[in-house]
Amino acid sequence: MLSFFADSAEVPAFVVENEDKLTRWIRSVAASYGFSTGNINYIFCNDERILAVNRQFLSHDYYTDIITFDYSTPTCIAGDIFISLDTVRSNAEDAGCSFQQELCRILIHGVLHLTGQGDKTPETKAEMTRKEDLALSQL
Repeated sequence: MLSFFADSAEVPAFVVENEDKLTRWIRSVAASYGFSTGNINYIFCNDERILAVNRQFLSHDYYTDIITFDYSTPTCIAGDIFISLDTVRSNAEDAGCSFQQELCRILIHGVLHLTGQGDKTPETKAEMTRKEDLALSQL
């Protein structure tokens, strides 16, 4: 089950557009890597909330666009994915794309993390971007 919800205290008015289409797309991408999808919770928040999560759970003192907590099994991806809508918005501006395009990139970025894709080195980051682009072309 995929769930999309706003951390109501920070982003009460946010609603995901085309939730059914996004769910089918996410499941299709996961299947292309040999995974089914279990419980994946997308939690939309602001920069301050994601900073607090980053500090509390990862001991990182910086803002980020996404934090993925992986609860997957060998064949089924599952997890909690925190997404800062503030950072998605600023990343979209920097990239010259729409908020919706950048949001979709970040949604699938979390899924790719759950399938085992990293992005800590220049090589793995480039591979992540290639896989994001491939997935986005299928949306």
